[in-house]
Amino acid sequence: MTVTGAAVLCAGVAAWLLGEWNSDARRARLLLAGGGVTGVTGGGRPSWRETAAGLRRARERLRPEWWALAAGLVLAVVGASVVPAVAGAAGVPLLRRARLAKEARGARERQGDAVIALCGALAGEVRAGRQPGEALARAARDSGGLGEAQPAVLAAARFGGDVPGALTGAARQPGAEGLRGLAACWRVAVDQGAGLATGLDRLEGALRTERDQRADLRAQLAGARSTALLLAGLPVLGLLLGTALGAHPLHVLLHTGPGLGCLLIGGVLEGAGMWWAGRIVRGVG
Repeated sequence: MTVTGAAVLCAGVAAWLLGEWNSDARRARLLLAGGGVTGVTGGGRPSWRETAAGLRRARERLRPEWWALAAGLVLAVVGASVVPAVAGAAGVPLLRRARLAKEARGARERQGDAVIALCGALAGEVRAGRQPGEALARAARDSGGLGEAQPAVLAAARFGGDVPGALTGAARQPGAEGLRGLAACWRVAVDQGAGLATGLDRLEGALRTERDQRADLRAQLAGARSTALLLAGLPVLGLLLGTALGAHPLHVLLHTGPGLGCLLIGGVLEGAGMWWAGRIVRGVG
């Protein structure tokens, strides 16, 4: 019953993906047919372009964390046990959390780059002779460095509001911490008549230096991350070697008491090791 249930579940997942791809392909054919081009081959079969496009859409829709469930289902069928399927399902939220954290880091880095571009563009606009408010509006539209706070900041600049306060509020966005420096430059330039362009040049240089230092640190930590991933994959290599030698390690791990105990202890130690290695890398980075 375990093998049958896992096989039925795998078939259901495959049917869902195939159905989603077929619906996308049908919508594409209908849209293209309205323009006079059907894009299908003889017999109503989709062309190779539609097939490739459908596979790309299915791959984009299937998040990376769901591959853990797919691998667990495959191992459940091969090992005739429900344990791998349960482990794969348990790994989905963990991998999803890791993916979201990676996407958040990428968004922060892009916002930081946009702030640097904003400082450079604003300095250029000020040197071109434009007033600070107009220069900020032009630079913000070109760089997007103000993020979601752009309407509030530009409104303050246009109608004589508290621009440094608005910039300080915008700096609360992830990755936009450099806007605090821009707020300080703006306050000094307006209150004391100092050169805004000079302060912006220094701020841009400081932000670029900080970004380059973080990039260098990530490059130096790449070796540690690779080593941790390699060590994490060694148990899988051991299972493959045992299977090649005819030792049936999956049967031992999934259908015997000592094997289940070793699997549980090994899984806990593996997870603890990955968590500790990730904590060290994040602490340094």
